[in-house]
Order: sequence, then structure tokens, then C-alpha cells
Amino acid sequence: MPETDPRPAVPGPAMTTRRAFLAGASLTAAASLAALRPGTARAATALTGAARVVAENRLSSRVLDLTIDSPALATTAMVRLLLPAGWTPHPQRTWPVLYLLHGAEDDYTSWTRSTDVDALTGNVDVLVVMPSGGQLGFYSDWWNHGAGGPPCWETFHLTELRQILEAGYGAGASRAIAGLSMGGFGAMSYAGRNPGLFRAAAAYSGIVHTTYQGARGPAFVQEFLIKDGYDPTALWGDYQLNAGVWAAHNPYDLAKSLAGIPLFVSSGNGVPGPLDPPGTPPSLAIEELIGEMSTAFVQRLQQAGANVTADLYGPGTHNWPYWQRELHGSFSLLMKAIGIDV
Repeated sequence: MPETDPRPAVPGPAMTTRRAFLAGASLTAAASLAALRPGTARAATALTGAARVVAENRLSSRVLDLTIDSPALATTAMVRLLLPAGWTPHPQRTWPVLYLLHGAEDDYTSWTRSTDVDALTGNVDVLVVMPSGGQLGFYSDWWNHGAGGPPCWETFHLTELRQILEAGYGAGASRAIAGLSMGGFGAMSYAGRNPGLFRAAAAYSGIVHTTYQGARGPAFVQEFLIKDGYDPTALWGDYQLNAGVWAAHNPYDLAKSLAGIPLFVSSGNGVPGPLDPPGTPPSLAIEELIGEMSTAFVQRLQQAGANVTADLYGPGTHNWPYWQRELHGSFSLLMKAIGIDV
């Protein structure tokens, strides 16, 4: 699951070693307004209460980074936007939105760092949103042994961030979502858990069946949590005792909810393929299992009558050249769903 060139991201909860998650009090709306520098998303702050933009950094004509103070996370998180042509601060018009979710142990910069998404969308009237998802946040409101509380990544992305973008950054109501690896899980889980919110979803080498083959799927997820010092049951609980929590987030179990929108699912099998340099070792511990998950997920979607396009391309490792290719391969499907011809 770790991808090329991992970067630090927002810390996670329930750490047994090395990290302690930051718990903090929510800020009042008045404090939020006072902390904003002039011209920064004041309308968004008024709409969303304590969730607020505390900084904007315009890196280029199209790239705008936001720092958001999030009560759902009890800390700040970064979001990168790729702006459409004609975008201005507090635009009066709106654009369709494409969410791109990063993988485990990576961050909000990964899509612009490792793919040509900037060029791909350069002449397309779409707002591209690339949010932080935590080192191993798994795009979920963490169960935390039934206590809930931070980090609530789903609440941050789909309530706080969405409202901020719609209030102050020109985000419209037509949305598509895609992601890789852990982000592929997030794209399908978010779309399945929130019917009507997204008009299309894509997963590239996604963890799309978290309870695959009994203990095998849960062990795959929890081994990464343990390796980084997290309490492995803080995410969704014990996969047997809390099977309902796992199922409520598992794309495989959400197949019927996903059946109403166009879907794209792709993965390799871990054997080095045509986009791997000579001498690349197999990624059998990751992509092989993800390939099996993806095959089972596609079959489940087909049984549910879903409109799914699958590219189970065989040889290919868990790496960026394949995800860029699959972004290109799914791009027209995603854009068409939100009303854009490309």
C-alpha cells in the first residue's frame, strides 16, 4: 500500500506508539472570522461554523492550496485545488467537481506530483479537489471503540470541505470521485455510503473488499495500521465482533448502493508489467491481493446490475505509471457523468 515518494500528512488517532492524535476544542464562528486574513472564504466560514480556511497559498495560475482548521479532525488539514479557466476568488459561477483521493502514507500533493493531471484538465471546465486523507485515515470517521470522535475524515471531506468549497470556491453540485489504493477504497466507500452525492466513481488499485476471504482482507488493512503504530481496531473495530461497522464501509458490501452510477475499477496482479522499469520486483504482497479484491468487487457489482467498466489488466505493479494511465482511461467516463464532453 505505501506508494512512491510518501510524504507526511495529518496525524491519525488511537496511536499505541510514536504519535498522539491532537484533540482540541471547536472554535467559535467569531474566532473563525477573526483568524481569517482579508478576503479568505468568509462566506464559507459563516456557512460551516467552526470549519474554516486559515490560509491560502496560490502556487500557480491553477494550483491553490488551502489550510483548513477542522473540528472533525481536531487539527488542520491541507487541500489542493486545480482551478478551472476563468476562476477568480469568490467566483460568481460554479463548476463540476472531480475529487481525487490519495493513497496510504502519501498526501494531497501526490496527484500533481506524480501524474499529469494538471495538463489533463488544463482545458476542461472542472474544479479538481485533492484533499488530505491522513497517512492511514482510510476515508472514514474512526470508530474509536464505539466512542467516535476525531479523526472524522468522511465528515471533513463530505460536509466541512464540501460546504467550504461550495460557499467560497465555485464548487457545483455535479461531482465525480476517483482514488488510488487507499483512495480507491475511499472513492467507492464514499459513493456507496452517500447515494446521490457523486455521479461517478473510479478506483485504481483500490482496496475495494476489506473483508476479502475472511481474515485475509482485514489482516491486510490492519497490518499497515500496526506497522505505523495505530491501534488496529480503532478504525472499524474487530472485523468479527464489529462486522456491521466493517460492512458499512466496505465497497464490496455497498455494491447495490453503487449500482446507480457509472463506475470504473482497475488493477494489476503484482507481476511487473509494461510500465515497470527492467528489474522491478513483483508487488505480490499488495497488488496481487488488490487484484483479487478488484475481481471479486467487479463480479459483485455485475451481480447487482451496476454500470461498471473494468480494466483488470494483469501484469502491473502498485505504482504511479499505471494509475496515471488508468486516470486517462477513466477520464471521459468521469467527465461525462458530470456533464463535460472531453
